[in-house]
Order: sequence, then C-alpha cells, then structure tokens
Amino acid sequence: MRDSELFEQRATECRDQAAATDLANVRERCLRSGAAWSAMAQRSKRTEAARDARAVHDATPGQDTGGTV
Repeated sequence: MRDSELFEQRATECRDQAAATDLANVRERCLRSGAAWSAMAQRSKRTEAARDARAVHDATPGQDTGGTV
C-alpha cells in the first residue's frame, strides 16, 4: 500500500467519524483532521508520481546522462 492510499483511508475515516458524531467540536476536529490527511495524500501522490517517473527514466537504456564515456 502506498502512503497516499493510507492517507486517503485516514481522511475517509475522519469524515465518517465527523458524520457519525452529534458533538459539534468533535465534528469540527474530525473535519480538520480529514482535510489534513487529504492534503498529505495529495502531496504524497505528487511525490510518488515524480518518483515513478524518475524510476522509468533511470530504467530506460540509452538515455544520455550528460556524463562522459
């Protein structure tokens, strides 16, 4: 499981908890937490995409690396 998937799961859990509570302060706390987890998931997705692109680039044979041979 990638980090972004875990973060999205936590965000969903927080939103579910917010929907299930009757207490306004708990609902607000859960919604804030859910928003924070969602933001972390988005950042993690960007990092994972960059890492994946770099891995593809590094694995492609014959790419000019800029070094001397």
